Amino acid sequence: MRNITMIIIHCSATRSDRPFPVTSLIACHRQRFGYTGYHYYITRNGQTHQTRHENLVGAHAKGYNTHSIGICYEGGLLPNGHPADTRTEAQKAALWHLIQSLLADYPQARILGHCELPGVTKTCPNFLASREYADLQPAA
Repeated sequence: MRNITMIIIHCSATRSDRPFPVTSLIACHRQRFGYTGYHYYITRNGQTHQTRHENLVGAHAKGYNTHSIGICYEGGLLPNGHPADTRTEAQKAALWHLIQSLLADYPQARILGHCELPGVTKTCPNFLASREYADLQPAA
């Protein structure tokens, strides 16, 4: 079992008015990495898909993959292509429940957005996950 110290939240950086189903994510990642880099993917309807086993190192946050679980939500761009928090209420609820479930197995894991990692210049997931999930963070 890996020593998980972070749960890192991402967005797919796809337009919120265009579907990007789990099959598209898998195909895109297979082309780029040979496998799906995220451990979980949450579609706009709130359905959570496990796309990589938690015991396997992901490919979602360079330099941080060894000790993290990657969760991605479908969206992250407005119809005009500008970055924004486009999560639906169903996605927000699914993300909250998934994080709570993961913390049962990895109680020491900090919750961060991809953009909150040192050296990352992306805006992904287009909200501050550490702040939104502050009540779930492990004690310092």
